[in-house]
Amino acid sequence: MPKRKAASAAVAAVATPIDGSNSPSHTLVDALAHMPPLVPPTLAVASDGELTPPPDEVVTPAPKRVRRARKDVVYAEDGPHAERDDEAFVADADDAEGADDDEAAADATPKKAKRAKAKTTPKKAALEGATGASADGESATTPKKTPKKSRLAKDEPEYDEDGNEIVKRKRKPKIYPKIEYDIPDVERKETNFKGRLGYACLNTVLRGMKPDSVFCSRTCRIASIEEEGMELPKGLALMNVRDLKTMIQWNEDNNIRFMRMSSEMFPFASHAKYGYDLSFADAELKEAGALARQYGHRLTMHPGQFTQLGSPKDNVIKSSVRELEYQCEIMDRMGIDQDGVMVIHGGGVYGDKESTVVRIKENFLKLPQNIQDRLVLENDEICYSVDDLFPLCDELSIPMIFDYHHYNLNPGEHPVSYWLPKIAAIWERRGIRMKQHLSEPRPGAESIMELRAHADRCKALPDELPVDCDLMIEAKDKEQAVFELYRIYNLAPVVHDNLRPPDPAPGMRTKGRKASTKKKTKATGEVGSDGEEVVLDDVEKEGDGGVGDEGLTRMREIEVVGIHGHGVKPDDEAGIGKGTGKAKAKGQGGKRTDSGHEEKENVEEVKEEVAEPERPKKRGGPKKQAAAAVAG
Repeated sequence: MPKRKAASAAVAAVATPIDGSNSPSHTLVDALAHMPPLVPPTLAVASDGELTPPPDEVVTPAPKRVRRARKDVVYAEDGPHAERDDEAFVADADDAEGADDDEAAADATPKKAKRAKAKTTPKKAALEGATGASADGESATTPKKTPKKSRLAKDEPEYDEDGNEIVKRKRKPKIYPKIEYDIPDVERKETNFKGRLGYACLNTVLRGMKPDSVFCSRTCRIASIEEEGMELPKGLALMNVRDLKTMIQWNEDNNIRFMRMSSEMFPFASHAKYGYDLSFADAELKEAGALARQYGHRLTMHPGQFTQLGSPKDNVIKSSVRELEYQCEIMDRMGIDQDGVMVIHGGGVYGDKESTVVRIKENFLKLPQNIQDRLVLENDEICYSVDDLFPLCDELSIPMIFDYHHYNLNPGEHPVSYWLPKIAAIWERRGIRMKQHLSEPRPGAESIMELRAHADRCKALPDELPVDCDLMIEAKDKEQAVFELYRIYNLAPVVHDNLRPPDPAPGMRTKGRKASTKKKTKATGEVGSDGEEVVLDDVEKEGDGGVGDEGLTRMREIEVVGIHGHGVKPDDEAGIGKGTGKAKAKGQGGKRTDSGHEEKENVEEVKEEVAEPERPKKRGGPKKQAAAAVAG
């Protein structure tokens, strides 16, 4: 059909009115009959004979028709159709476009997941009823969150929102029945020793008292300090100092006049950020010191293994000096005389023992005079033997602690009888009463790692022990180990009610803090060159022996000469022997303790090396080896 005839027919179809009477009875036709007629746009004839719309007018599209679903509309193929409402169709273009936009928005917006309905407990229902909570979980008045109560405010009164004091019903104190212990007899021995025996830091009888135990190592976390403020560590420190007086009195009542004080008495006192001076506890420290002087007790301290004066890192040196200053301040405020010494180890060797010894000397001379007057060095079982430390101690007049257990594991070149007179001369030169350490390996220990752990008690005093000196018993049973030696050698009377029986079957596993395999660390507050906080390893706490983090790391795989009686005889510069056998630590499964924590034992196995002929080194895979053979 020609284009002009087609356009004319389209215009005629649009312009011709529809007569509803002539059309078949159809609902669609009826609806169209009520619509106003559409006026067609004026068409112009172009020069080429085609019909074109006027250039200034815009053709408006026909309105969209959207059909709404209605359940009451019934359509039939034949016959008249049921009447229906005109609202079944939406003729307005704006409404139609709006409906489309709403549908599109609904498709684009993700549907929210239905919230699970919380279970309502009787206690919660009563609370909601009291606060006016609705069924939807909305409450008219939201209860305020109760701030965490400090552990120091147990006896302080509490108040409600209106300011009224909350009266609590006082509980009747629980009465704990007295336990009758079966104390076995001991084998009697004789000795000429006239000195004092002491224990380290913790009293097991006082610590086990109920309901309020007595000890001096209450501490907290940095997160707790940030939440509750500096009053928390200071309040815990005051509790520790008050218990120190109780321990001194208990020691006097039980004929023990030598004790090592806990280094953790003032939590975080040597921290770079959260550290503090001890002036707030000056009165309590003076009272404890006066009580010790009244009874003639000797009190000492032993900074932990993280105190390393030979470290090549400046941050470690700063942290070590702060720790020494803090512990020296404790004894100075207590008024303790020159016998109150601070014991430290040489620490790690850092790959060069001679250079490390030089750094120890340089850093010692930089210390304040009051710290130099109290500082003494102790030989250890891995890195620094008596041979290594004595020249430095003799040159600087630093008293030396002779540890018998460490000497047995790391003896050096000379016997005990050679060293004791020389060491005693330094103590006499400084006018300080000589002090030594004694401990024994655990029963059944054979490897070097097993031999390092301390036994629960000591069975005998050393034959070379001087007649008049103070001997610190570094044993797991603390004061019970002292009582054991009192009974064996008849050194002093004991109170039977304070005796506790020994472990009937002690093994190589240690008790208490040493049994934990979790690595102990100390936050210093210092920031290293990498921007991270400096955290020092504290492998062994005071009173438990050991040489620190580096010694323990090197012990994981160590060459030994052999096991002779009391221990292993190292002969190299680092304190580790070289021989025909290698000892490697192996974990022997996990065992669960009473506290619910899983432990692992490190057991050493000494294996003999079998000489094998050298094998040529393989280079690359089979293809490369074949190519190399061809090239050769």
